[in-house]
Amino acid sequence: MADPKGFLTVSRELPKRRPVDVRIKSWSEVYEDFGKDRLEKQASRCMDCGIPFCHQGCPLGNLIPEWNDLVYRKDWQEAIERLHATNNFPEFTGRLCPAPCESACVLGINQDPVTIKRVEVEIIDRAFAEGWVRPQPPAVKTGRKVAVVGSGPAGLAAAQQLTRAGHDVTVYERADRIGGLLRYGIPEFKMEKRHVDRRIAQMRAEGTEFRTSVNIGVDLTADELRAGHDAVVLAGGATAWRDLPVPGRELGGVVQAMEYLPPANKVQEGDLTESPIDAAGKHVVVIGGGDTGADCIGTAIRQGAASVTQLEIMPRPPESRPDAQPWPTYPMLFKMESAHEELADQDGDRLYAVSTTEFAGDEDGNVRALKIVEVGGPDTGFKPIEGTEREIPAQLVTLAMGFLGPQREGLLEQLGVELDQRGNVVRDKDYKTSVDGVYAAGDMGRGQSLIVWAIAEGRAAAHGVDEHLTGRTSPLPYPIPPTARPMA
Repeated sequence: MADPKGFLTVSRELPKRRPVDVRIKSWSEVYEDFGKDRLEKQASRCMDCGIPFCHQGCPLGNLIPEWNDLVYRKDWQEAIERLHATNNFPEFTGRLCPAPCESACVLGINQDPVTIKRVEVEIIDRAFAEGWVRPQPPAVKTGRKVAVVGSGPAGLAAAQQLTRAGHDVTVYERADRIGGLLRYGIPEFKMEKRHVDRRIAQMRAEGTEFRTSVNIGVDLTADELRAGHDAVVLAGGATAWRDLPVPGRELGGVVQAMEYLPPANKVQEGDLTESPIDAAGKHVVVIGGGDTGADCIGTAIRQGAASVTQLEIMPRPPESRPDAQPWPTYPMLFKMESAHEELADQDGDRLYAVSTTEFAGDEDGNVRALKIVEVGGPDTGFKPIEGTEREIPAQLVTLAMGFLGPQREGLLEQLGVELDQRGNVVRDKDYKTSVDGVYAAGDMGRGQSLIVWAIAEGRAAAHGVDEHLTGRTSPLPYPIPPTARPMA
């Protein structure tokens, strides 16, 4: 274990965010450096709790107490070995995961939990800086070919595991760069794309092949894909976005979040000089209170929006764990992400328990305002409250209300895979679909979820594919416990 008195003598500490007026002038990540000595002290807070419930909180089964202890003892190289034993991409999860492991931390019962995410990201960043992260090509090749459709975290995890098992893996991505939402959904200020690039370079050196700008189901049919490969892993994500069909939806300036965020990221890649959907000088309204909504807020502020307002139909969450969400469950709490901090600094609003009833347009067919009304909670069916109607200005509206499942047109229809009542791809415990030799991992089968679930499912699907191709018990890890596996 780490310092047996660490949790008694050291308080939780996180790196500071750069001042708002400084960071909104750039697209760099918002956090300042966190010294190694301070990080080692944070790791010392990991207590000898007997049963580490953080394991339950993490779908990857990360060996959190082990690498906390190794960091405290200054054995950083062994720490990255233990971290990589369960997680292919800790540089992604350490930046993007909401950390259900911290919610399950035993210390969190009556104190601030261990800074698990921060320890994780510092381990991998130091490992890259020290040259400890190297390609791991297979010693023996099997001659079997696997196609992975989609290059988000689930697809990349499956591809890396299968490549290291000796299979010839090709990752197909319909965008022009590898990374999926890691590339074009997550803004640069949340995760700089150099982190994606260096991991892709490692995977290429291991033997994974990447093919971009290939839309499977359009550029290459499902039959052609299957004919050229011994197995297929579907990892295309849940890309069917939720819409808001109210009067005025057709007006110019009302866009989906995933229409707004990718071109902003392409500006940072150097592909565009400016985004075709730019918030500069406009009153911006973001509909949706989740992480994607926060990404839209931070992007609009950096583009120079005149104002930004975020709308959420749910009531404002509590700031402390409610009785109905006891430890070690993951509680739904009021969050102040970096983008929300920037919103407050810019005198923006976060409005809860409101619903949009209409988009009002100008004479040119563009949105000029939103008509909204306050609503009751879920127990009322979000019933409008009479007399609370009002109008707020808006020249750009982004819809960040989540996703409804995978896109059915094209690949899924051509394959004929079975779908469940929610429209997700049905899988069995080995992540095999109803079509022989075709597997599914991540949001395409699970529905919209966390990055840790995507990586865990990618690793689990790789296990199933390896057994299918070799006819033996796979040595690849299967991180997901029986109670959480698909039950097709």
